[in-house]
Amino acid sequence: MSEHAINLNRRRLLQAGAAGLLLTVSRVGMAAAASEIIAVRTWPSDTYTRVTLEASNSLKFKYFTIKDPERLVVDVEGVQLNAMLRALNGQVVDDPFIRAARAGQFTPTTVRIVLDLKNEVSPQVFTLPPVAEYRHRLVIDLYPTHSDDPLLALLNEFNKGDLDKDDKSAQSQPEKNQKKAERDNKGDKPDSTEPEKTAKADKNDKPRRESKRDQDDDDKPSKNNSRGTRPFTVMIDPGHGGEDPGAIGPSGTREKDVVLAISRLLKKRIDAMPGMRAYLTRDADIFIPLGVRVAKARQVRADLFISVHADAFIQSSARGSSVFTLSEKGATSTAAKWLAQTQNDADLVGGVKINTKDKYLAHTLLDLTQTATINDSVRLANSVLKQLGGINRLHKNQVEQAGFAVLKAPDIPSILVETAFISNPDEEAKLVNRAHQERIADAMLQGIKSYTNRGPIVARS
Repeated sequence: MSEHAINLNRRRLLQAGAAGLLLTVSRVGMAAAASEIIAVRTWPSDTYTRVTLEASNSLKFKYFTIKDPERLVVDVEGVQLNAMLRALNGQVVDDPFIRAARAGQFTPTTVRIVLDLKNEVSPQVFTLPPVAEYRHRLVIDLYPTHSDDPLLALLNEFNKGDLDKDDKSAQSQPEKNQKKAERDNKGDKPDSTEPEKTAKADKNDKPRRESKRDQDDDDKPSKNNSRGTRPFTVMIDPGHGGEDPGAIGPSGTREKDVVLAISRLLKKRIDAMPGMRAYLTRDADIFIPLGVRVAKARQVRADLFISVHADAFIQSSARGSSVFTLSEKGATSTAAKWLAQTQNDADLVGGVKINTKDKYLAHTLLDLTQTATINDSVRLANSVLKQLGGINRLHKNQVEQAGFAVLKAPDIPSILVETAFISNPDEEAKLVNRAHQERIADAMLQGIKSYTNRGPIVARS
């Protein structure tokens, strides 16, 4: 072979090698940029703001803060700037923590997100695996660095996995926590169309008509109620919220919106009752972990805990109201087991940074205190179920039991009310009707009053 031919072959080999190298580099680049941002969502609230990036594949990130002015910078690796990211700033409207937001292609394979902040924050940034209808998510939670919000304190304890300590502190410092509870109650914002009245009931908010004897029994304070000067306290828990919409009705009605509206109406009615008051675990479209909902009830020394839902079932024909209590053993029906599982998955859907241990179920279900609490819960559930049966068809005529995580406070009678099946078109239509929402709130109030007037009921000291 001539020298010219040898050199020609060498050039061809070098060219082939270079082409192969370029192809390899191109493939690496494509792999690094294989994740696409498919949704960007923001959830502002006075307690904390959440920003969520949803992607087709898992995301890698780095973040840091910058002062003067305050900014949070998040570098998301392996993605390209697209329309979803460019629209981020348009979602920041009257946010308590974010002044403005922007995203740009920082490197060929990295998008940089910059959040201009109104004040110093304590950010928590973490990823979540796919669950329910969500794919891979990057979550940015912005907590205020300085705040006296009792709910924020509970969220911080939860994120540290240290709610046990908080519970013990709440028991040893009742006066301090009572003041915090009162501040928290003032922070509960009423619906703009439903101004709260704690002095006396609205003339138009009368409960459904009962017999004269029933009214007399309900209005008289129970001889067995030893409340002293402390009001009988009810914690109302509107299910879901924020990133977790709950069940979705055929017409697109979201469970989280319906149950918040009903819970606000119930709170208004309880606050109008002499010697009673109510709190909400959430009074905005915000995600609150299940454990924090229970801890908030214990912090305000609640006498009752009522979780309000409007769930769905795999069959759209399912209908009727139900009331559940915690089960020491198994669920009382297949539907009860299925509903409990969907509710217990709320933390997975809403998204929490860490998996905390279920500190209650492990060591209290066999405790005599828990057994007594469950018995009281069943009495309360029966009273509420009876009243709901007067305004709606019942899914079952008896109280059901299942392992609902949100009902596991060992010393607070707790029930979960399924007001109706939002997956049923007829019941969805009722749930969005304001008059029907008021009837549900009235029924639950009458159930609570019936329970408290058949003691012995003692407000927690």
